[in-house]
Amino acid sequence: MSIISYKGIVLRNARSEEKDSLYDLIIADDRWTEFNAPYIPYQTPSRDSFEQGLFQDLIEGKNKKVIEYQSQLVGTVSCYWVDENTRWLEAGIALYDTQQWGKGIGKTALVAWISHLFDTYDIARVGMTTWSGNPGMIACGENIGFKVEGRLRRVRYFKGTYYDSIKLGVLREEWDQLCGMTEKR
Repeated sequence: MSIISYKGIVLRNARSEEKDSLYDLIIADDRWTEFNAPYIPYQTPSRDSFEQGLFQDLIEGKNKKVIEYQSQLVGTVSCYWVDENTRWLEAGIALYDTQQWGKGIGKTALVAWISHLFDTYDIARVGMTTWSGNPGMIACGENIGFKVEGRLRRVRYFKGTYYDSIKLGVLREEWDQLCGMTEKR
């Protein structure tokens, strides 16, 4: 189980005894779902589906980890292969506890997570995808060194309005120069 600690943020595998508290955190305030691709219908998971899906991924900790801040669980980071053969990896983050928004927790967690991904995988780039209805995520990405690489105009329809899909990315050499946290390869 790898533990990543950076500037007061801990990224780690979930522990079996955290199942109920994590589930409660995710369902307690669904405001986070308004920014996390709300154009894809979201249904609150049952305890069973949470336990067998997301929670198992968080226990395993390979592609998803919990975010701990001041000894409290506040969210998760994740990654997934768009195409493993071409080494195209995307990263994501969700802060479920809205009381923790605006404190820089997401930014700090992403810096640690992106550094971990570059240290772990033989990849040239990490990407993130969001939508124009989530300006905070775009600003967070740009603030840590991601560049807007693409904008698919008006491809996300939500509540009677079209939004853009935004593709952000950072190259390994840019990350090394900006953060100096990853090993040189």
